[in-house]
Amino acid sequence: MTSQVSSPAGKSDEASEAVVGEQRAPHVVGAGAAEKEIRRLDRVIIRFAGDSGDGMQLTGDRFTSETASFGNDLSTLPNFPAEIRAPAGTLPGVSSFQLHFADHDILTPGDAPNVLVAMNPAALKANIADVPRGADIIVNTDEFTKRPMAKVGYAESPLEDGSLEAYNVHPVPLTTLTIEALKEFGLSRKEAERSKNMFALGLLSWMYNRPTEGTESFLRSKFAKKPDIAEANVAAFRAGWNFGETTEDFAVSYEVAPASQAFPTGTYRNISGNLALSYGLIAAGRQADLPVYLGSYPITPASDILHELSKHKNFGVRTFQAEDEIAGIGAALGAAFGGSLGVTTTSGPGVALKSETIGLAVSLELPLLIIDIQRGGPSTGLPTKTEQADLLQAMYGRNGEAPVPIVAPRTPADCFDAALDAARIALTYRTPVFLLSDGYLANGSEPWRIPETDSLPDLRTRFATGPNHELADGTEVFWPYKRDPETLARPWAVPGTPGLEHRIGGIEKQDGTGNISYDPANHDFMVRTRQAKIAGIRVPDLEVDDPAGATTLVLGWGSTYGPITAAVRRLRAAGEVIAQAHLRHLNPFPRNLGEVLRRYDKVVVPEMNLGQLALLLRAEYLVDAQSFNQVNGMPFKAEQLATALKEAIGA
Repeated sequence: MTSQVSSPAGKSDEASEAVVGEQRAPHVVGAGAAEKEIRRLDRVIIRFAGDSGDGMQLTGDRFTSETASFGNDLSTLPNFPAEIRAPAGTLPGVSSFQLHFADHDILTPGDAPNVLVAMNPAALKANIADVPRGADIIVNTDEFTKRPMAKVGYAESPLEDGSLEAYNVHPVPLTTLTIEALKEFGLSRKEAERSKNMFALGLLSWMYNRPTEGTESFLRSKFAKKPDIAEANVAAFRAGWNFGETTEDFAVSYEVAPASQAFPTGTYRNISGNLALSYGLIAAGRQADLPVYLGSYPITPASDILHELSKHKNFGVRTFQAEDEIAGIGAALGAAFGGSLGVTTTSGPGVALKSETIGLAVSLELPLLIIDIQRGGPSTGLPTKTEQADLLQAMYGRNGEAPVPIVAPRTPADCFDAALDAARIALTYRTPVFLLSDGYLANGSEPWRIPETDSLPDLRTRFATGPNHELADGTEVFWPYKRDPETLARPWAVPGTPGLEHRIGGIEKQDGTGNISYDPANHDFMVRTRQAKIAGIRVPDLEVDDPAGATTLVLGWGSTYGPITAAVRRLRAAGEVIAQAHLRHLNPFPRNLGEVLRRYDKVVVPEMNLGQLALLLRAEYLVDAQSFNQVNGMPFKAEQLATALKEAIGA
């Protein structure tokens, strides 16, 4: 991975460069300004927070993109209101973006920010409890007036009443400075104020020596149809950089070197979970040599997949934005019947509506991917917050015996591989497959090593082309439910293939012929056969990280991987002995899971629900799995998990 740091264009010809290690840190020296000290850090956690209209997600995204191009390892946590435009200046309207970046391998967005950028009183009040003593707080003083403070219950200014003495507070009139910097553009005050997030981004980019060309190019591209607005944003961005360089309040800037030892050699890019899933679905279609058909209804936090896939018609992807959830999955299942890789995307409430059609897909035994980006529930619940509470719905949320394989990615980048794995299972075994991601993975991001196409699995499958069964009188016929003896998959016959006409529908099929059957014995046989097919799916054995012969195992699934692994690292660094394992396949479980569980005296299962995996483990393996649960809409913190696991070890 290569990286380069550069200063914004258009600066003084007197600019000098300071060399730190192998990285060159740019500086602008104004009249009478002294060169500032640069300190090297191994990691930093920054949180941008402001009103939902302040552009905090864009600011965090741009800082993340430049950090990725610089070569740091990183992990992000966007956090925003469910309302499209929550009331300005209120606590429910606060939007934040946390970024953890480092010169080494990291796993989480971090427990607590080293730097909080608070654009208004609401942002400060909503986030101050997470900020540790001694951290830096950059506040937009222009917003700390009587009315905005009264909205969130500040009787006096927290900048003046001594309540922030434990922190390094940097008061910056962001709005005033932005308006002053944009005078020449002839913008109204309201228009100029909108660029204050770019001023803040420029300041933080200076503080941490982030590259800048990418952001300037992005702004010019984003506002290509409004070049004056583009240049105004670039000017605000540069003004923020120059303010950091010239003000006396920021005497030090910081350097976090690239994580050159954390990654294998290769080409990397920053990627979110939803984007990785989209790319995984495209790759699955190419590797299967099948068109991809997405039938979907927009729902937070899954809509980004629909948006992204709609851009890739050139890869044989078709997207259909349906009028509702039921129509979306119906179209996807119809596409699967027609020979496409059918996909539907949704979140928990949509899964409930899709359940009857999922049962139909089980009965028809057709390949279909159901992508569930889990969010807080029940009902509408917390649309923009994360949760892991759809596991039992995916496992059992249909009438009758309707088993469905379940795959769960563990990191944003792992969503790419999980999509390929889910497609492999669907195509090989002719079954609908659940992929359980969540809001934390969907919106979070991390570096992703772009794979070589030669390394991707071959997912090609054969369609039925002719008769496959001989009757007693020697007549050759096509039986749509005659099964592959190894996988128990039925043949996939594309409509219109001569001689392969067959019935479909939700009523029970006769074994082999596929004719309608009400025979009790046949129904019993078909139910058991469908279950045996799912139980026989080949998945890798569970790998256990146990370097010291532990007696306690922490077992997770899905997005808890990062916090669990970070917590385990902390405990081992403190001399504790603990083992760790993480499940990708939740139905069927890995064949060695029972043996692994019996190896340990204690099994602790952290989940962002009330113990759904633990319930399944207790039922299947009769082990005393101990749950550690959280359902507050936020991911676990590593310190929180480390404390709980240490208590479990010593209990």
